[in-house]
Amino acid sequence: MSSTQKVEQRILWISFGAGAAFAIVEFISAILTQSQSVLMDAAYDASELIIIILTLFLTPLFHRPISEKCPYGFAQVESIFIIIKSFMMLAVTVSLSVNSIHLAISGGHTVDGGRISRLQLVLGLASVVIYAIIRRMNRSVSSPTVHAELLGWKMDIGYSVGMALAFYASTFLGRSPLAFVAPYFDQIVAVIIVLLTLPETVKMLWRAIQDVFLFSPEQSLVEEVKALCGEILGKYAFQPVFYDITRTGRCLWIAVYFCIREDTLSIPTLRSASDEVQTVLQEKIGSCSSELIVVPEDYRELTLPE
Repeated sequence: MSSTQKVEQRILWISFGAGAAFAIVEFISAILTQSQSVLMDAAYDASELIIIILTLFLTPLFHRPISEKCPYGFAQVESIFIIIKSFMMLAVTVSLSVNSIHLAISGGHTVDGGRISRLQLVLGLASVVIYAIIRRMNRSVSSPTVHAELLGWKMDIGYSVGMALAFYASTFLGRSPLAFVAPYFDQIVAVIIVLLTLPETVKMLWRAIQDVFLFSPEQSLVEEVKALCGEILGKYAFQPVFYDITRTGRCLWIAVYFCIREDTLSIPTLRSASDEVQTVLQEKIGSCSSELIVVPEDYRELTLPE
């Protein structure tokens, strides 16, 4: 097992242990306070635990080398599990949102805002600590799975602190002109949580779907790759013709088709350019595999008709 794999598994175990503790505390608190927003938080954390366990057992697959039978390795398995995780998160949030709306329509109910506020403040501070630990450990790892975990903890921080402030403010509702909102406050907060977390979840889902179908990554990354490769190839008088850039899970696959003005190309020159491109891309972008392919000058017209 490589050092990178060990770090990744250690991060996942930390995330699993902390998530399990959070889920237990939140489920108990949801029962005691009858809060829909706390229940949503607990269900969200519990659904993540299932995926983390599956990922822990499958992580060795992500690090297997490529072969003729599996030219992209098993990187796409990771994207598939991120898709499953995203759908589970969407299912949990939508289900609890519908339940919250139904409860609000039925007349709502009043919860102990002070108790919920204190609980969420403690959970929010604990989430900050876990996020900082994972982010520090992730400096030596380039993993979509760990990035997804970081996103999850960042969201935990946001809505834990937000819920703490919101429920603290709700303790003053009963003595204000907005007292009529008090029975619906818990459900309103639960729906707001969904609205805030939904865009990030959908974004993560869409990126994983793009990876599975081998779509080109985001345009900003494509332009960065072109700029880095173009600068290096220019030193060797290579003219880039076409870039084939694909992302599967944690790895970026880059094929640069180029042409030359001379009739011959020396192997040492090509090897030197290839090594320099790979080194720079690995340093600037992270985990990637690159190759340089020489083609005729009219390659684009011959193979890529408009």
